Amino acid sequence: MPKSSCQDYFLRLLSRREYTAWELRRKAQDKGYESQEITEAIDYLQSKDYQSDKRFIEDLISSSQGKYGKPVIMNKCLQKGISRDLFAEVWSETAEDLQIDQLEDLKAKAMRKYKITDFNDLDPKTKNKLCNFLSYRGFNPFELIQQWSSDSF
Repeated sequence: MPKSSCQDYFLRLLSRREYTAWELRRKAQDKGYESQEITEAIDYLQSKDYQSDKRFIEDLISSSQGKYGKPVIMNKCLQKGISRDLFAEVWSETAEDLQIDQLEDLKAKAMRKYKITDFNDLDPKTKNKLCNFLSYRGFNPFELIQQWSSDSF
């Protein structure tokens, strides 16, 4: 059986889910493809818009909004070989529109989970739990609690 081309290999991978160019390059190197063939295959896929790092970031942002904050999402992108500059560009285009509604959803979830009726009157134990809840998700808890308590949201 003849060895499949790098381009065919990438098409099979991309048929299942979105990959960054860095991930594709790493996978192809692990399979033993030549560097020149890898570069040509990635260039071809990008020219046909089959692979796009920008689209990967947009998908990650939209699926993570409301669950995770910007630092967590950015860290996931950095682990996938995305540059900070590209992430910042896509974040400014995409996330600002989604953020207001999804922070409202996060606020409602926090209020249900910790039985909060007023953010101005938090006991220290609940405030600590809420801070942990928000910071694990990559949000600045003190900033959000202040926004929610002033209702300038």
